[in-house]
Amino acid sequence: MAEYNQDIAFVIFDCDGVLIDSEVLSMKVWAGLLQEHGVHIDQKYFFEHFLGRSFEHVQSVILKDFNLAVDTAMANRFADELKTTFEQQLSPTDGINEVLSSLKVPYCLATSSSRERTRIALNATGLNRYFSEAQIFTAADVTHGKPAPDLFLYAAKQQGISPSHCLVIEDSAPGLQAAKAAEMHCLHYVGGAHMSQTAGKRENALAHWRVFNTHYPYLID
Repeated sequence: MAEYNQDIAFVIFDCDGVLIDSEVLSMKVWAGLLQEHGVHIDQKYFFEHFLGRSFEHVQSVILKDFNLAVDTAMANRFADELKTTFEQQLSPTDGINEVLSSLKVPYCLATSSSRERTRIALNATGLNRYFSEAQIFTAADVTHGKPAPDLFLYAAKQQGISPSHCLVIEDSAPGLQAAKAAEMHCLHYVGGAHMSQTAGKRENALAHWRVFNTHYPYLID
């Protein structure tokens, strides 16, 4: 949890699981593809090895743990199936439109996903109106992705803002580790569907954005 103060001048949002409710959808696509190769992954495994990680990291984990190479054909199929799933089922996290439309300070997103996948997700959810290309940072922008701090530090540098004046909003362990390593303030968001599979998901999500509004009232209109 962050140490709340009046020094935040830049907000860095993770994308998957924070801006968009994508993690359950991604897990289902991966599980279906891997099952065809005799590989079974459960939610615990997905959380520990896939959540908040780059595609390249996921490829290496699958090869290491299951001796299965995710070749170009399989990678393309994953991308195609995920795109279709996103276009048909993806939604923004409850309350995020209100947060983004009321922010008074600069903000961006910094994600382990690719720029292409991020754009597909933003377009599918209507969140593209909040993010220009200059506000999107991906794992491809740095040598070392999360949990290394490089991506967050790179985003802050582009804005010309000191890490100590940045607030990161993250759901995954690698993302939280990256924010801590970058010496940035951090808010752990746990309102995504992958964190709460109950009927109260919407209330859970809205409660976490209320935490943001309560502790950082000077950031919003």
